Amino acid sequence: QVQLVESGGGLVQAGGSLRLSCAASGRTFGTYAMGWFRQVPGKEREIVATISWSGGTTYYSDSVKGRFAIFRNNVKNMVYLHMNSLKADDTAVYYCAAGHKSYWSVEQEPYWGQGTQVTVSS
Repeated sequence: QVQLVESGGGLVQAGGSLRLSCAASGRTFGTYAMGWFRQVPGKEREIVATISWSGGTTYYSDSVKGRFAIFRNNVKNMVYLHMNSLKADDTAVYYCAAGHKSYWSVEQEPYWGQGTQVTVSS
């Protein structure tokens, strides 16, 4: 029902900035909250940021608060993650996710994108 494709990952120097994009397709994109998650080998997938369908409500994990920003453009069916002041600990595979309600909830398994690698190095 919902297909998600991430792009924008790659190699970036510490202290730099990067923008991840998530292209969503499906009839009900505008009704879903969206989120970004990340995962490193051997660890559980962790939340990065979420955004309600209207864009009015956002959540950020403590580790990225003040450095990352999540945006969405429902006209283009796109969700973005602006990452600033990147550091080595941000290195991970980043996944786009689509929920099932207007506000983010973990009551149902979200739809997942394929992931995009972000590597931060000096």
